[in-house]
Amino acid sequence: MKSIWLGLVAALVMSAPAHAANGVAAGAFVVERPTLLSLGFEWKISGDDNRNSAVAVSFRKKGETAWRKGMPLMRMGGELVLGPKPQHGDQFPYYNYTVPPGFAGSILSLVPDTEYECRFVLSDPDGVSGQSQQTVTVRTRKVPAPAAGGNVYHVYPWDKDQKTLKKNDFIGLLAAYYVGADQSDHHNMFPARVKPGDTILVHAGVYKDRRFNYGGQSGDRAGASYGTSFDGTYYLTAKGTADRPIVIKAAGDGEVIFDGDGNDTLFNLLAADYNYFDGITVRNTNVAFLLGIKDITGATGFTLVNSRLYNIGRGVRQDWHKSQDFYIADNVFLGRHNPERMTAWINKDLWGKYPGYPALLTDEYAVKVYGQGHVVAYNYVANFHDGIDHATFGNPHEGPQEYGASVDFYGNDIFNIADNCIELDGGVYNMRAFENRCVNASQPAYSTQTIFGGPAYVYRNLVYNSTTGGGLKLLDGPSGVLVYNNTFVGTGGALGPLSNVHFRNNLIVGDSWKRPIFLMKTFTTYSSSDHNGFGPNPVDGNFAWESPPFTSANGGRVLKSFNTLSDFQKGTGQDAHSITVDLNVFRGVKPTDQADPPRLYNPEDNDFRLRPRSAAIDKGVELPGITDGFKGRAPDLGAYEFGVVPTQYGPRTRPVGQAPSQRRSETGPPPGR
Repeated sequence: MKSIWLGLVAALVMSAPAHAANGVAAGAFVVERPTLLSLGFEWKISGDDNRNSAVAVSFRKKGETAWRKGMPLMRMGGELVLGPKPQHGDQFPYYNYTVPPGFAGSILSLVPDTEYECRFVLSDPDGVSGQSQQTVTVRTRKVPAPAAGGNVYHVYPWDKDQKTLKKNDFIGLLAAYYVGADQSDHHNMFPARVKPGDTILVHAGVYKDRRFNYGGQSGDRAGASYGTSFDGTYYLTAKGTADRPIVIKAAGDGEVIFDGDGNDTLFNLLAADYNYFDGITVRNTNVAFLLGIKDITGATGFTLVNSRLYNIGRGVRQDWHKSQDFYIADNVFLGRHNPERMTAWINKDLWGKYPGYPALLTDEYAVKVYGQGHVVAYNYVANFHDGIDHATFGNPHEGPQEYGASVDFYGNDIFNIADNCIELDGGVYNMRAFENRCVNASQPAYSTQTIFGGPAYVYRNLVYNSTTGGGLKLLDGPSGVLVYNNTFVGTGGALGPLSNVHFRNNLIVGDSWKRPIFLMKTFTTYSSSDHNGFGPNPVDGNFAWESPPFTSANGGRVLKSFNTLSDFQKGTGQDAHSITVDLNVFRGVKPTDQADPPRLYNPEDNDFRLRPRSAAIDKGVELPGITDGFKGRAPDLGAYEFGVVPTQYGPRTRPVGQAPSQRRSETGPPPGR
């Protein structure tokens, strides 16, 4: 049955219209929500059946005179995203979506809180009707911050001497957030005390509620209660604003620990816009922060910084289509998977003989978001099923900007993952994963399962010891994926079938496992690959490129594989400027141990920078916003330009009150840098 679905994809994607309209007609122009470093745009069109139109991009800071070149927008339209059937239920597939005709793309590597003039010029040799040029002024987001001038409240744990409490001092968070707190039937009676711009300073201690202790036994220290009656959940419902968030922050006098005592959800913020958490520790709960549920409700403007979450099942959960502008940065997330050995939930032939297989879903992810304008950056994530995800969601909503777009995941350090380190799944336009490090993942590191048009940008990322899965998971027919300047040590991954995919400037270097290095399956003749460096593994059939025309009615394809890059180039016309490399292209990268797949490797034990006179130097092609500032005659291949300081991964600051500890520790953050 799956082959039938794939055949339908091929037939619908490649079928030509009966009456071609080769000229392009300009339609609506959409400015997506900005992030700190990126701006996303969409331009709807009609016509251009021969797909030879283009959109040139230029930009400048407001007030400057010289225009800078941006990356052209991606042409899309007509690709069918048709996912597989569910395991149970009726005959409908997971996804059934045709990408509408248009262009989309991003201006990258910008400066936060800065105004830019952005110019877009639509051209077509067959003619353009309608407005052929768009010029818009857009400001990038600023980093969220507390506001000045609001009320300040102080929160203490139960063992605080209550005789010393002053005005605006409270026992427990709820007593400060609301005008009162209670552990009885009256627990939800109190209106909010906090208003936009207010700050709650939480002082050192363990805040562990006795949620089954009805009535709180006021005054009995042994029966300390904070008002999270029965379920142990802090229901926070007050709304701040983008400029004046409601801040809940560690006071700075020691570690602040919110202990869920094994409950399901610790903080429920489904109705709380622009609440800002800084410097706290959360532990012993299944869901640390609940912020959105698909088709029900959700919050916008959530911030979590400088905090530590461990022994959790989900760190941040949000899959509501109207959520916007999250900022999750400089945190530590530690899941419940074995911190000393890697495992997997599938591939029994390889993993089944090792303890812990199949890995149970005791933790699902550190962060999952959906919507627009979200930034998840500089976090350390370890010992989870997934690392950082965009919600898979399903066919996108058609409301104005109520779909996944303009989301940035960058600078994250992800370690020991049983599935995928980062998922851009469910994104529609301008999904971006860049400058992340993924080490020790038993399945493909970066996932686009699926993308509903694109572009999904995957650039300047590093992958090591994802040998059994590879660098990429491009499954369920995603459309519109750009894979640029990555370093993947192992294999390319599960590459297709998909549509409108393009590879440039990557290093995909085998580490001696007997697995092909690059097997591409695409539905579209306009997918492409070039200017890459490949390090073949010791196995036949290292390369393949399967694309239309198809050879049978059910979508079956003849596998054309090649042992060498040279044969691959001659047989497909792809990768004409690509080169063959090996691990010696790096300063010091060792192959992983095939005899011990569960072994964990510290990334600091390898040096992924290019060695002097490396074959990868100056072999790339210029990509505006990605290769800016390159040294030499041309950009280098891989995530690291020679002579440039490597990317910062993980928290830029240590969470308040935390001392250094080992990378794989069950309770501590990664070592300092």
